[in-house]
Amino acid sequence: MGKLAPGYRTQSADTSPEAEALLIDEYRRMPSWVKVDRLSEIIRAAQELAIAGIRRRHPTATDDEIRLRLAALRLDRDTMKALFNWDPEIKGY
Repeated sequence: MGKLAPGYRTQSADTSPEAEALLIDEYRRMPSWVKVDRLSEIIRAAQELAIAGIRRRHPTATDDEIRLRLAALRLDRDTMKALFNWDPEIKGY
């Protein structure tokens, strides 16, 4: 396990410095492809949550409208207007 710097504070208040050091050591030993796979899973889960929120706020939205609203969460207003003729400030997210 790596050494902890004096006064080290964890990223989460409910995690001990020793536990976090073990986790960091594990990430350092982890192959890159595993890190990429885990990150992909997190991104996919975040997208599913965003889509669920869109469906809850707009229950009659079509699949195309859901895609536009999802894109509006990621892209700035000018890009949405230029690429998709969708103004999130008027039509929503």
